[in-house]
Amino acid sequence: MKWPNLKHLHYLVVLHEVQHFNKAAQLCCVSQSTLSTAIQNLEEQFSCQLLERDHKTFVFTPFGLELVERSKKLLNDATELVDFAHSAGNWQAGSLKLGVIPTIAPFIFEGILSVVNTNFAELQLKLQEDTTENLLRQLNDGILDLLILALPMETPGCKQLVIGHDPFHLVAHEDLIDSLPEPMDMSALPKDSVFLLQREHCMTGHAVSACRLKHSEQVSSLAASSLHTLVELANSKLGYTFMPELAINHHILNSSQLVSMPAEDNAYREIGLVWRSGTTRVRLFRMLAELLSALMPIPTLKK
Repeated sequence: MKWPNLKHLHYLVVLHEVQHFNKAAQLCCVSQSTLSTAIQNLEEQFSCQLLERDHKTFVFTPFGLELVERSKKLLNDATELVDFAHSAGNWQAGSLKLGVIPTIAPFIFEGILSVVNTNFAELQLKLQEDTTENLLRQLNDGILDLLILALPMETPGCKQLVIGHDPFHLVAHEDLIDSLPEPMDMSALPKDSVFLLQREHCMTGHAVSACRLKHSEQVSSLAASSLHTLVELANSKLGYTFMPELAINHHILNSSQLVSMPAEDNAYREIGLVWRSGTTRVRLFRMLAELLSALMPIPTLKK
């Protein structure tokens, strides 16, 4: 059996990403004719058409699309094998590309760096902040190795490990505290008085679910782009918001006149690590999980 050329599969994946032969060739540091020949070689080897060509345009065939997805996994495994070899089999060495969502990253990056520097002297850590959707796509494409996300969240083809609970707190200006109902009842708050993040931030979905805000007329149509914007909105006495304890513990309410209190029913979000199911670095990730759990408001793992 003749094995497919990994470089040719890489060319195919890049072509699918950019949908342009010349751009793909530039990204792969080869000529356009070299890339075209590589695609043709794959078609001949598999005896199946990968692209439907029409003059200067093309579309991937169903088989071509399936081969792209399978090639991503194969290339990810090959990359891990090379990294493993370069580190001489030392699972605590090499490069680790870690992605974190914006509602967690600012409050944990310093702690992550401290944990890695203290416990993994030979590990080269690269951090990235982005939305859940973008991070999951980069994880599946092999661009990132590991994610820290707010859960629950559907992550097909990946494993999850919860490292902590992050309670939600209702936040209000000190002048509005006395007007809040006791015991707390979200339905008793004024219409359009609760500010949340924009929908691309998964914390909104978690807050809506955990704090019983689904289909609630209390939620304002004005959505914020960051936790710091939520602080400003609440501090202006325009209404209320929810803030994770992780952010409060890192002094996000400083320089404001806001007061926090536990959300109704002690609602919380889970924080966990997410990695590809086929990775060979599970030992490293589980050790990291135990160490990072100590950074959580309520740790769920022990060292």
